[in-house]
Amino acid sequence: MSPKNVVFKKLSRDKSVGVYMAKRDFVDHCDFVDPVDGVVLVDPEQCKGKKVYVILSCTFRYGREDQDVMGMTFRRDIFLCTRQVYPPLQDRERSTHTKMQEKLLRKLGNDAYPFFFEFPDNLPCSVCLQPGPNDAGKRCQVEFEVKAFLGDIHDEKAQKRNSVRLAIRKIQYAPDESEAPPEGETTCEFVMSEKPLHMKVHLDKGTYYHGEPINIHVDITNSSGKDVRDLSVSVEQITTVVLYSNDKYVKTVASQGTSDFVPAGTSFKNSYTLVPLLEKAKERRGLALDGKLKHEDTNLASSSIIKDEVLKEVLGMLVSYRVVVRVLAAGEVAVEVPFRLMHPKPDPVCVCVCVCVCCLVCLVTHVCCLCSEAEDLEFQEFKRTYLKGIVGEEEDSPAEG
Repeated sequence: MSPKNVVFKKLSRDKSVGVYMAKRDFVDHCDFVDPVDGVVLVDPEQCKGKKVYVILSCTFRYGREDQDVMGMTFRRDIFLCTRQVYPPLQDRERSTHTKMQEKLLRKLGNDAYPFFFEFPDNLPCSVCLQPGPNDAGKRCQVEFEVKAFLGDIHDEKAQKRNSVRLAIRKIQYAPDESEAPPEGETTCEFVMSEKPLHMKVHLDKGTYYHGEPINIHVDITNSSGKDVRDLSVSVEQITTVVLYSNDKYVKTVASQGTSDFVPAGTSFKNSYTLVPLLEKAKERRGLALDGKLKHEDTNLASSSIIKDEVLKEVLGMLVSYRVVVRVLAAGEVAVEVPFRLMHPKPDPVCVCVCVCVCCLVCLVTHVCCLCSEAEDLEFQEFKRTYLKGIVGEEEDSPAEG
């Protein structure tokens, strides 16, 4: 039996326009980004005298769509690109870029038209701040959307009945870089103590994968006259909103308190293990997540990688992580060690230009089926189940225009 290629579809309410795409998540490989491609199916009878446009957009949203202050809405378009697909401006062969588009065009017939977008290098990845239990309808996020609509001109307001909106994600994997294990240290001197307190913290490596245990090694040389007590270790997520302000959210995503005690004039060495997981912090308002999906599909936001010559302000939100070790010795003494938390690169099954993520439930799964010559296509409704309280279950987009 031939393997089936999963294709996600969504039709407008009046069935005049439909969008078909092979994936909903697109990978930023640092040196290039997976292109966004698909096929639009039109109803010629309903489209007479009209045009069909497809828009790829990246938007930073920091408030509800229906809220405004003095005529200003709480959103900013970071990227917007429009293509006219019907009537076609060039023949279908020149507009077709991928094998999946070729298969869809053969399957859907002469009323199907391909579209193709390429991401610019300076766009951020999908990220959102988790709302609180009472924050229904409110969100702060960087989101990507593909929209197809029927109209007379490309910049007219799309109507719900003849438009399709599909939320997609731009994601990133851990880079292939060999780096020295990160470490941090501090020396603290006290009044009435001739010698200082020295504390050093180091990790096994600089990049960890989601769900991977983090071993934290602590080395304390207490030459002072103060006792050291209440040692605690934690992993903190730092989210900086850089597009419209410099708001910073620091959230603890894993922690462990201890009763370890280091008397004056002694040394101490020990290792601790923490695993930062979303499941342990679902109700923490302001926690950054990888895109706006249900908890079973998403995770803590991955660390942001800033490319050379890209302005931080364009990235919307920057996410980073650090290990913090704190002790009490006539006051708090702390050491911070930064690290990256990301997804591992999936093992490629074959060499192809674009990454196929047909059945993406976990980002570490990678099966390339688009390179198969099989014609079997399995169509599934293009639908995301979003975080509770953010968007209704019947909506595929966070906003309907």
